[in-house]
Amino acid sequence: MRPRLTNSCLVLAFLIGVPAFAQQGHPLTGTWSGDWGTAATHRTTITLVMNWDGKNVTGIINPGPDAIPIASVDVDYANWTVRIQAEGKDSAGKPVHIEADGQLEDIGSYHRTIKGVWQQGNEKGEFHLTRD
Repeated sequence: MRPRLTNSCLVLAFLIGVPAFAQQGHPLTGTWSGDWGTAATHRTTITLVMNWDGKNVTGIINPGPDAIPIASVDVDYANWTVRIQAEGKDSAGKPVHIEADGQLEDIGSYHRTIKGVWQQGNEKGEFHLTRD
């Protein structure tokens, strides 16, 4: 004899599943890792940690002693494009503007991605980030 699922079991499963999905919060919240570069052989590893504070997305690039605070994150929710801006330093310690324009992909996946163009000072190349 096979066990039967009752309506109350289905409702219970739904009530448990919905809060688990909802805990992800804002689609950009989390740790993102990947790389950027001007060519396939010239890549720089990057990590972004972003958080939704209820009004804005805040965060840092490459957490640690040389972390770069993210100045702003703009999201176009109509087409899921993202612009991230920060002020960092180049290898000589001089100020350099960082701007990343990307497309948020696989929005329904926990391991969603952002792909686009990364510009750091005069260098410009593609970037790819995946949420860990």
